[in-house]
Amino acid sequence: MMPELLEALAARLRILEDREAIRDLIASYGPLADAGEARALAALWTEDGIYEVVGFAQAEGHSAIAALIEGEAHRTLMADGCAHLLGPVAVEVDGDTAIARGHSVVFRHSPAGYAPYRVAANRWTLKRRPEGWRVAHRRNALLDGNETARILLAPGHPAS
Repeated sequence: MMPELLEALAARLRILEDREAIRDLIASYGPLADAGEARALAALWTEDGIYEVVGFAQAEGHSAIAALIEGEAHRTLMADGCAHLLGPVAVEVDGDTAIARGHSVVFRHSPAGYAPYRVAANRWTLKRRPEGWRVAHRRNALLDGNETARILLAPGHPAS
């Protein structure tokens, strides 16, 4: 009986550790984006990972993802003053893959102060790698009433 109990506890602990690692990874996105750390941000993804901003851009691989942060649109946002806030996220772990669902808000500074610039739904598909959890696909869609954003937040729907 005792080995079975220990095995069950070890399995539960692993899921909790996986969820915490995934939440830490997602939480690191905002500070890296705001600091302009394009390469470190891109390293959150798998080598062939995809970052999809519905209606705006899709980047595949570390170089393309880093280029989004190094691009004019993001540099202008940083020059104005911005804050990328993500989470909390709901995380579902299934072995070496996981899905995380949640919100992101980008605040932009103006002479009147900070205001929401972009409020979006996010679905993250993650894979366990030898170096830890990495993003295989992040799909982000504005919460502007369109069905795509609602689907991203709903449990049980495919990641893309």
